[in-house]
Amino acid sequence: MAVHEKIRLLRQLKGWSQEEAASKLEMSPNGYGSIERGETDVNLSRLEQIAALFGIKLVDLLELNEKNVFNQTGTHNKQGNWYIGESSPESMHLQVELEKLQLLVEQKDKEVAYLKEIIDLLKAPRNGKS
Repeated sequence: MAVHEKIRLLRQLKGWSQEEAASKLEMSPNGYGSIERGETDVNLSRLEQIAALFGIKLVDLLELNEKNVFNQTGTHNKQGNWYIGESSPESMHLQVELEKLQLLVEQKDKEVAYLKEIIDLLKAPRNGKS
C-alpha cells in the first residue's frame, strides 16, 4: 500500500472529510486531496505533520501495511483514538471468529427470507380457492 493510500485510509478511519484533514494541517483541500491521490511528492516535514495528526509515529505511517491492525481504543471521537500495532495471534483469532459469526448471521438472514417466502406461498390462494 502506497503512503498516499495509507493517509487516505487513516483519514477515513478517523471519520474526517478531506476538508477537515486539510484544515487540521492548515493547508488547502486541493493540496491535501492531491496528497491522497498520490499526485504530490510529500516532503518529510509534511509527513511528520500528517503522522502527528493521526497520532502515530512517522515510521508507523511509512511501514503501515496489511500486517498491521487497527484497534479502536475507546469510543470514536473527534480525536480518533486509534492504535496501530502488529497483529497478535489473539487478534488474528478474534478476526477469524468475527468473520465466522458474520457468515453465520448472513446464512440465518437467508434462511429467514426463505421461510418468509414459504409462509407467503402457503397463505396464498391456490387455483381460485381460498
